[in-house]
Amino acid sequence: MPKIIIDNQEIECRDGVNVLQAALEAGMEIPHYCYHPGLKVVASCRLCLMEMQMPHPKTQEMGWVPKLFPSCQTPVRDGMICRFDSDTVKQNQANCMEFFLLNHPLDCPVCDQAGECHLQDYSYHFGHAESRMVDQKLKTPKKDIGPRTLLYSDRCVMCTRCVRFTEEISGTHELCMVNRGSRAEIDVFSGHPLDNPLQGNVVDICPVGCLLDKDFLFKRRVWELNGTSSVCPGCATGCSIRVDQADNHVYRLKPRFNPKVNDWWMCDEGRFGSDYVHDAKRISSPIVRRGLDETTPAWEDMPEILRFRFEEHVREHSGESVVAMLSPFMSCEEGWLLIKFIREIAPNATLAMGPVPMAGEDQSFPAGANGDAVKFTILKEKCPNRKGIEQLIASAGGNTLSFEEFVGQCTEGKFSAGWVVGGYPNEWVDKATAKIASKFQLLVVQDLFENALMAGAAVVLPACAWVEREGSFMNAAGLVQPFERAVQPPDGARHDGQYLYEIAGYTGLYSGERVRELMAESKADLSVAYEAPCKPVHAH
Repeated sequence: MPKIIIDNQEIECRDGVNVLQAALEAGMEIPHYCYHPGLKVVASCRLCLMEMQMPHPKTQEMGWVPKLFPSCQTPVRDGMICRFDSDTVKQNQANCMEFFLLNHPLDCPVCDQAGECHLQDYSYHFGHAESRMVDQKLKTPKKDIGPRTLLYSDRCVMCTRCVRFTEEISGTHELCMVNRGSRAEIDVFSGHPLDNPLQGNVVDICPVGCLLDKDFLFKRRVWELNGTSSVCPGCATGCSIRVDQADNHVYRLKPRFNPKVNDWWMCDEGRFGSDYVHDAKRISSPIVRRGLDETTPAWEDMPEILRFRFEEHVREHSGESVVAMLSPFMSCEEGWLLIKFIREIAPNATLAMGPVPMAGEDQSFPAGANGDAVKFTILKEKCPNRKGIEQLIASAGGNTLSFEEFVGQCTEGKFSAGWVVGGYPNEWVDKATAKIASKFQLLVVQDLFENALMAGAAVVLPACAWVEREGSFMNAAGLVQPFERAVQPPDGARHDGQYLYEIAGYTGLYSGERVRELMAESKADLSVAYEAPCKPVHAH
């Protein structure tokens, strides 16, 4: 690995990176706008210029070259010496910031980007304290460029990140740069609004408040939000994301850098697909029925009630009459705990996989690329943990069924006791599935919303959305990624992991990490190591 010296500090670099990236990864604060590690280098903003030592053409003695070099465009070489802390470099940074701010409106108090805006930060650290602009500023109109995005042109610094994203990543080419000089601005091609499945990423990579998300506009100040590391459940890709919430409400989802899954990006389907979390129709209390009596017991009593009901049923019938249908929206830990409980009560119980939602075909980006490498994929499999649940069921051994086989055998009356887990954000119980409720003497239904199965259920348990739980998902590529709890479930509900932890015979508070340790001790086969958190690659 090459070693270079920046500002008298020796840095060990990755092969093939540029000086700016090496400096950022070393923890240095180097101002830049146009550079993004996921996009091609254009070196247009000139903020990252540096001084560099080179041999004199006559004497070959090393000395500082009078001209400045773009650090984003200069690859590292072993032994090279450069600096950003010189007066010349600092003067260039101040001059560039002055140009960027000439026509910029002073609207930080009403800008959604305030608090995470690099124009604010750089102006404070590298710019002038006062503006010398005496002429009237150029004003450009706000533009509605797509169903989810607004463009405030007067805030733009012409970094062209958004244009390059639609060319290089999405491949949809909606954005372009029009006019020249001080009149240059970003716009969409006539008749082609910004409306591709990845368009939300242009808001993420905009370093200022030029591109804004309509869904988040004026909802909350960013410094009031708390970010939690999570995994998107929108499809089997399992993008690493950050959940931004305040006052127990999810306001937005943002991608986290993960080179093994999604790099810096996420799709709009996942980004804007969390509205169901705060749906007022969510189930929030457990229900227990015996005959015509219906009660809402305390959560502390549920483990004893469930164990008693299943043990009673197995004594009167047999373990072979018990079936459990696990959902691909469960975490690996929740699936393991439920399997442990069911197989402890009835060793011959059957395990089934719930329905795996599919929509359309896989989408690869750049769209319409001719021979270009695929940079992002949206899978047609619309659930986060099908592979993890399948492996847990296979690891448990014994009788197993697909969802179609499960419905067929239930319809034939083969099972008289069952535990059915939903957790789907959309309606999943069709007419054929609804009919199986009448075949059970003891049926437990665990779900987010009411469905036709619950009318015949002896026990109804509220399920939690993924942002209300902690655990791990295994994506389609076999990578297991832990996620953390971001918000609390609705009043009256309880974390799935907690009541499954207690039902499985454990005491104390549920912890995803603790259950993973128990799974390792039991040799539950997930075939892969758990994903460690990725070291961020700076992408302002």
